[in-house]
Amino acid sequence: MEAVQKDHWYFVVLIFLPFLKVAVQQKEVVTVRLEEGMVLECLCPWYGNLSMVSWTKIPDKDPVAVFHPEYGVAFSYHYRERIEFLRTTPMDGSISMRNVTHRDIGLYHCSVQTFPQGPWTRNIQVEDLDEPPGEDNGIEPPTPEVIEADTELLAERDTNLTITCNHEHNGTIYQVILEKMPHAEPWGIIGVCKKVEGGLVGEDYSDSGRVSCTDSLDVSLHLTGVVPEDGGFYRCTFSTDAGVKTTTVLLTVPPPGGFSLSMYMMYIYIGAGAAGLILLIAIIILAVRHRKKNKREEYRVKLHPSQRQPNFYENISVCPKKKSKQIRNCPVYANLQSVQSHKSKCRPRDK
Repeated sequence: MEAVQKDHWYFVVLIFLPFLKVAVQQKEVVTVRLEEGMVLECLCPWYGNLSMVSWTKIPDKDPVAVFHPEYGVAFSYHYRERIEFLRTTPMDGSISMRNVTHRDIGLYHCSVQTFPQGPWTRNIQVEDLDEPPGEDNGIEPPTPEVIEADTELLAERDTNLTITCNHEHNGTIYQVILEKMPHAEPWGIIGVCKKVEGGLVGEDYSDSGRVSCTDSLDVSLHLTGVVPEDGGFYRCTFSTDAGVKTTTVLLTVPPPGGFSLSMYMMYIYIGAGAAGLILLIAIIILAVRHRKKNKREEYRVKLHPSQRQPNFYENISVCPKKKSKQIRNCPVYANLQSVQSHKSKCRPRDK
């Protein structure tokens, strides 16, 4: 009986040991001072083969940097040229950060993927323990980023959409990083396309779509069932032998209850039809008024003889005046009143 209970406890420990191990690792938080060149240590304590190291910023889990032993490194736009992997040992995923600003304050999460032990994680809190960085300590304050979109897209909710970034510049492309910046939020890596000796390598970190890469390193994001959260800025950064080139796309998705593209077109058609109907009614009213005005003018002419048209047959001499013989033969008509003749009766005078 005791042997059975002992085996039972071993079985329970073997099941919950990995969860207890992860829980202890995630609970540990190391505080680091915000300063120029600060180091965020992420050194895996055990031996094995390192598969990948990823850094994210909590609570939104925004990608910061990724290291792969075979494919190299990838950085978010906000951290590009500011972060460096130290790699002091084969299991070291530590990074150093320069040109720090107040935006770098926060909680960072480091995840080291190893084989055969599995993942090892660590949380690091960056705080401003002294005075805020500024001109006195040589650190420039953050400046607001002004974004201008090269292409603007309008997508209807619950539809499918493909966002494509094509490289239109001369030069050889080595790597393309696709980033997304939701409204009023920092940039985050959602895809990486790069060429290595073995061929084309694509990394997809998108939660709402699928990132595709072509042999020419043109990157595209396929969105299925677009939602308002998919709206925002998308940026493709091309690393070439001629320098870094960027292409920015602004995607707008109407929120629920707002104007959709079909509703917008419907309102345009309704407005155009209403305007045409109003114009037709106005033309009919003007024509009726003009017709009534003409009828009133004709009625006035009939009522007032002075406004009648002259009679060209009046005052025309019917009979010639030169020869009397012709006058005699020419009949003359006249309207005479008939007067009754009254015979006077004369009384005889009295004698």
